[in-house]
Amino acid sequence: MRIAITRQVSPAITACELTHLEREPIDLDLAIEQHRRYEASLAALGCDVRRLPAEPDLPDSVFVEDIAIVLDELAIVTRPGSESRRAERRSVAEGLARYRRSKRIEAPGTLDGGDVLRSGRTLFVGRSSRTNTAGIEQLRAVSEPLGYVVIPVDVTGCLHLKSAVTAVAEDMVLINRNWIDAAAFAHLDGIDVDPSEPHAANALWVGGTVVCPAAYPGTRQRMEDRGVVVEVVDVSELAKAEGGVTCCSLIFEAREGDRP
Repeated sequence: MRIAITRQVSPAITACELTHLEREPIDLDLAIEQHRRYEASLAALGCDVRRLPAEPDLPDSVFVEDIAIVLDELAIVTRPGSESRRAERRSVAEGLARYRRSKRIEAPGTLDGGDVLRSGRTLFVGRSSRTNTAGIEQLRAVSEPLGYVVIPVDVTGCLHLKSAVTAVAEDMVLINRNWIDAAAFAHLDGIDVDPSEPHAANALWVGGTVVCPAAYPGTRQRMEDRGVVVEVVDVSELAKAEGGVTCCSLIFEAREGDRP
């Protein structure tokens, strides 16, 4: 069984943190409806969606991916680079406790889950405005004894590593080479985003299907031309908060003995 932990959209989302985008009005009701449809897509793709309640005082809290990294053996509760997001950790840690034991990233380390891309037993980690070297080294110290390899990747021009590259198959990535050091991914098959859609690299691979924002038809066509099965969702309001389709869920395989 595949678990997807999500969180309802905060009514305070209009006060979200922004780093690379200009602030635009966000239609709260539409954001809530788009998020509901996103959750429905995950359920249709075989996920057991477990929704955490909204956090009225935490504007970015719908983006649960940044708060934890869930490996097969344990969960790593992050220390987000934005101080305003650190209060999100308690409820996410509580939600994960039934599935995994956990470790925490501690000061002076910072680490956002959006900067961690897993490919098999390799963890590519973006060195970005939200994730620092100390956070990467703490992740290495926790994960490498479990058999993972940590590869830092420099990120420029976007918020997170997964703003610029995501997995769309076992050995294939969707990538915007302008925003990262792409050499780290040279051994993987790559699909470049449509040049007119620089934000399109954030896609979510779930059970053989890739969830892709409706805003990027050119990149969608490039994936389909390479045989990738694509499910389109409209997340236009969430995108105004610098969020993507990976950001809104923590997806992992349940294990025997996990509590329902």
